[in-house]
Order: sequence, then C-alpha cells, then structure tokens
Amino acid sequence: VKNMITGAAQMDGAVLVVSAADGPMPQTREHILLARQVGVPAVVVYLNKVDQVDDKELIDLVEVEIRDLLKKYEFPGDKIPIIKGSALAALEGKDEATGKNSITELMKAIDDTIPQPNRPKDKPFLMPIEDVFSISGRGTVVTGRVEQGVVKVNEEVEIVGVKPTTKTVCTGVEMFRKLLDQGEAGDNVGVLLRGTKREEVERGQVLAKPGSITPHNHFKCEVYCLTKDEGGRHTPFFGNYRPQFYFRTTDVTGSIELPSGTEMIMPGDNTAITVKLITPIAMDKGLRFAVREGGKTVGSGVVAEILPDIDPAKLEAEAAKSDKADKKADDPKAAKKPEAKKEAKKPEESK
Repeated sequence: VKNMITGAAQMDGAVLVVSAADGPMPQTREHILLARQVGVPAVVVYLNKVDQVDDKELIDLVEVEIRDLLKKYEFPGDKIPIIKGSALAALEGKDEATGKNSITELMKAIDDTIPQPNRPKDKPFLMPIEDVFSISGRGTVVTGRVEQGVVKVNEEVEIVGVKPTTKTVCTGVEMFRKLLDQGEAGDNVGVLLRGTKREEVERGQVLAKPGSITPHNHFKCEVYCLTKDEGGRHTPFFGNYRPQFYFRTTDVTGSIELPSGTEMIMPGDNTAITVKLITPIAMDKGLRFAVREGGKTVGSGVVAEILPDIDPAKLEAEAAKSDKADKKADDPKAAKKPEAKKEAKKPEESK
C-alpha cells in the first residue's frame, strides 16, 4: 500500500485488478480509497482468473460487489467498464476469448475511459522526488513525475523539504533513455543535478523553481477520519495522537492538536486540526495527504493554512516526552506497588 500511495500520486488513471475467484479483498477497498484521496480521475476494472470460476452467477456477484465498492468511494460504479478475462491465459497464448481478446478489450477501455489530462505547464516547475541514483562519471540523478511547469537543461532549481533547502543546476533531462532539452508536466523523467552528492538528496523532497515553494512543519488542515467499515479505526483519537502523514512520495510522523472544546475525533468525523511534523515538508495550501497508522489508512486530509514553523529541537523534545509517556502507560511494571507499612522500631528498654 505504501508503494501504491507513491505511485497513485502520479496517476492519470488506474486499472483495478480483482480476482474473480476471491472477489474484492480488504486491500482492494484500501486501494480504491487511496485512489480517491490522491485524485486519480478514472478507473477501469479487470476481473482476472475468470477461467477458475465455473459458475457465471458467482462472477456476476463479484461484479456487483465491485460496482458497489466503487460507488461507496464516489467513483461512477455503474459506468466504469469491467473487463472479464485471464491474464495467465493471455500470457501463455491459451483460450483467445478470455486471454488475448480480454487484454485488447482492456486497452480499448483504457483509451476510451481515461481522459487525456490537462497538464499545468504554465505554473512554476515542481517535481516530487521518487528515487535517487548515482551515475559514475555523470553525477546524481533524481527521478519522478513532473507535477507542474517545465524544467530546462542548465536551469537553476531548488531541492526543498526534509533537509535544508539547497540550490543546484539541472544539467540533463532524460526520459525512456532519451536525452531531452526539457521535461514538462506529466513526464516521468530523470534530472541530472550538478555538484550534488547522492546522500544530499532523498525521496520525499521536491525539485522546484527557486522561491516557488517552501518547507513547513506546522499547519492547519481539514481531515476525515475513516469509519470502521471503511477500514479505519474502531476507536476515536485524542490530542497528541501521532500517526504517519503521507505527502506526495514520503511519510512523516506528526502530532495532532484538536480544536478548543473538542475532546476527541470519532471515526466518520470531519474536523479541523493542527499538525506538527517532526520533519518539514515542501507544502502549499491545498496539498492533500493520507493519514496512516499501524499499516492501514485511518484518514485523509487537505492543508488549509500554513502556520509559523516550530523549532525542530522543541518538536524532538515533545516527541521524546510523548514516547516516554506511552511506554510508561503500556508497561504494567511501571505501576507502583503499594509499599508495605514498616513498623517503627521501639527503642530498647533499659534493663
């Protein structure tokens, strides 16, 4: 799911693959939810392994279940094409109807259903960094999908977020092993950086036009807490709750502060909260994120207002204090045992 979050942040559309033999699994639900959260605009469904199911009614039931699930997360479930077939049969060249023909039908559905996106080329350049490589003799290359704007060879760029902001120069742009003069919104590119060491850059930072975006660790946001049925928490959460916040291609631990007069957030609630991140992230108002805890998504949100940054040393001290309190609460030995009353020694009577 973590990799799906990273990938979904770059998608123009998605193919949801569901086994006809098993039906939608718990992770299927989470993938649909995450696709909705990060703004994947269109979905096509491939119902796989139909050759393993003899009863046509069972396949129809799985289709109904998928459509209901898509509608639940605000996708047009009744209109989304569901292609039935077998990927293995296509791979092995068996049974053209469920094999090769189903893949051809799937590709046609993708062309017809997933719209050609409008690329915001006129906005300042921004590319979330997904991976970093060191190429001997050439230098450091960062890869990712250009979110907006255009980057040209020999242009100055900034590396923003996680670490202190640094400036460098783009000395090359590569896509599908071809050297280009520029990379633009929607392109998956590798950008060669001048004089930048491999250890100075990491996934989660962004490459941007100088001065166009800044890193922050303190903000107000609107969050939706998922219900138990949506795969979220069974219980409410309180102030100082410390989940993981997933922004673009990275996750950062943060603590939440509830509004005055609010004691807790129940599953299903929409609430305005304040978040303090332990690491600053490049952000603007309107940036979306997912909230995760213990390997599952428990909420989603959008940045509403950037607040003045908090000193990292203060945040570390708060985090250490919170961890210590959590450990103490979880440790049964930490509870003090009632001390036995000691009898006062009587002074020895003189003989």
